[in-house]
Amino acid sequence: MNDLANAALAPALLTVPGIDNSGPGHWQTIWEREDAACRRVHLGAWSAPGREAWVSRLNSAIAAATRPVILIAHSLGCHAVGWWNAAEPELLSRVAGALLVAPPDVEYAPIDPRLRPFGPVVRKRLAFPALLVASRNDPYASYGHARRMARIWGARMVDAGPMGHINAASGLRDWPYGKYLVQRLIAAVAPPPRPLLEAGALATLLGQGEAPRSPR
Repeated sequence: MNDLANAALAPALLTVPGIDNSGPGHWQTIWEREDAACRRVHLGAWSAPGREAWVSRLNSAIAAATRPVILIAHSLGCHAVGWWNAAEPELLSRVAGALLVAPPDVEYAPIDPRLRPFGPVVRKRLAFPALLVASRNDPYASYGHARRMARIWGARMVDAGPMGHINAASGLRDWPYGKYLVQRLIAAVAPPPRPLLEAGALATLLGQGEAPRSPR
């Protein structure tokens, strides 16, 4: 992830944690330690989240970015991204893509009452490419509900298998597969490298005179 994230024209990476923040063993925190280009959005009120406050702070972080960004959200952070997408149309072009990992059920059977202020699932398609990664045994949302959220948001579904809530308790450490998914997002949105020299200049540099012309 480092080589792609640090490329001159590559997007910046912003992590968006969920309730209670991401601790030292969480893959988001590990990625931030490994890569200076990967930074956390400090949403505040981690133990008592408010939808409007989180959306406002996410908006400020995106507005402050000097390059297009890829959002790397986990759990309730995914819903913060969804509500931001609906509330801040003027900044949508700054987001190049999003990795949405294990969004919880916030409307039918929320396992934690603190999730309810983010319900219902915002019914607006994301304005940027997104991958939604879901676990087959996530206690915070059924796999079927995760598929429904992916359809609503227009995100591509990624089946992570039985990985719990895809957090530190899942034993993922630095989660190499997640890094691979971020690389795929970056490769899809980063412009291809330009050739260093035009054909004629290259031929001259090699001592071959002018490049051959095409027959008329």
